[in-house]
Amino acid sequence: MRTLLLVTDLDNTLVGDAKALTALNTYLQALQSRGQLRLVYATGRSPHLYRELLSEQDLLVPDALVTSVGTEIYYPALDPVGAAPDPTWAQRLSVGWKRQAVVAICANLPELMLQPSTEQGDFKVSYFLAEHAWSAVRARLVEEFTAADLSVQTIYSGGQDLDLVPRAGDKGQAVQFLQHQWQFDDNSTIVCGDSGNDIALFATGSPFGIIVGNAKPELLDWSAAQRKTARLHCTRASYAAGILEGLEHFGWLEAAGDS
Repeated sequence: MRTLLLVTDLDNTLVGDAKALTALNTYLQALQSRGQLRLVYATGRSPHLYRELLSEQDLLVPDALVTSVGTEIYYPALDPVGAAPDPTWAQRLSVGWKRQAVVAICANLPELMLQPSTEQGDFKVSYFLAEHAWSAVRARLVEEFTAADLSVQTIYSGGQDLDLVPRAGDKGQAVQFLQHQWQFDDNSTIVCGDSGNDIALFATGSPFGIIVGNAKPELLDWSAAQRKTARLHCTRASYAAGILEGLEHFGWLEAAGDS
């Protein structure tokens, strides 16, 4: 019996079309009832904003929740969100991470506006940054971090959100951590996304990928630069309908419907 590890971003990927979300949930529940699904949400949202979304949307309980662009992992089916994140993942990210040094460098860039305290984390420093300033600021940050011997990954998405995280920590590497923990390989994994902070999902390893039809330019540009591959599907449909289209493309809707 095949078992699928399905990893999806939330905003503008899973969420955005209530009718399509209901239809997708029905398929996913069919797979869950037969023990054929591990469901993971991988979001840029903090746990605080995830709880807000739960109050607004009809979401299934995932087996794992990857928050804060990959820097925290929770297991909502076992513990309530807000409990301590996975300590093994946190320990891995802590190696060589110097948060205060990152903040000090960023304080010298007036283009950066610090996001609210709820969006900051032990392994994530987040700013608002206008899209027109991104290229120049990125070059300056890379130069400054290199000079200070800091291992920092810059993740920019949505034309405004800049997240600075450890090089070992992003959505893609968090998914690889879960794959190893649950013994899934890339051939049994599908990842779904719509924006720049989802690039790591598609670029880490070789999972099957669904880029939904409403994807932002930064993800579409990245996709266009890749060699054509049967493992990456750009859908016509948007939001959850795009995920359904992708699941059909990769042969999983039939699995949900088997008796």
